[in-house]
Amino acid sequence: MAVTDEAIEKIKGMIVSGALRPGDRLPKESELAAELGLSRNSLREAVRALSLIRILDVRQGDGTYVTSLDPQLLLEALSFVVDFHRDDTVLEFLAVRRILEPAATAMASTRISEAELDALTAQLDALGNSPSVEELVACDLEFHRSIVQSSGNSVLCSLLDGLSGPTTRARIWRGLTQEDAVSRTLHEHRAILAALRDRDAEAARSWATVHIASVEQWLRSTL
Repeated sequence: MAVTDEAIEKIKGMIVSGALRPGDRLPKESELAAELGLSRNSLREAVRALSLIRILDVRQGDGTYVTSLDPQLLLEALSFVVDFHRDDTVLEFLAVRRILEPAATAMASTRISEAELDALTAQLDALGNSPSVEELVACDLEFHRSIVQSSGNSVLCSLLDGLSGPTTRARIWRGLTQEDAVSRTLHEHRAILAALRDRDAEAARSWATVHIASVEQWLRSTL
């Protein structure tokens, strides 16, 4: 593992220094191994590891390339890791979401367009007052994703996307077991939307906090 770690660090160093840029093709395996003072086996393992976390893209018959290094691409690995959470750690993921998402919602209040607000309103109207739990959760995911995207921060958007996996499960169970979950969620969505229309960053932040904290509080009481 130590040799593979060294190989990973050397390739990372080439990317960080600018010797390899997004979209660049890596030199042939034999050439790169000689240049970095590595065995071809350790280089191969390093390339495999870096491709798993989307740093490198191995194209069969074409070569190995540095990816775009776009935050959304790189943070896809987060959602993979998050999927392996234990039930008792979902609260920790929700706590992180409670910190990040209200901030993103406040940022969106000054950036979201009227057309985007109208689309969110139409989405809520189409959902009606008595959606199924599955419909509500799907709408909830899309509602928050759209708002976070409007914050203009792609890293924040990717982080929150990655955190949505375990919290989705929590929201489904909340909808199945808590009598007023559907009406409360719809009310909180409307309140967030109204704050965004008013361009009121603090109200948007507060309602987003209330919305996430209610799921967290319910889940805490069940564990």
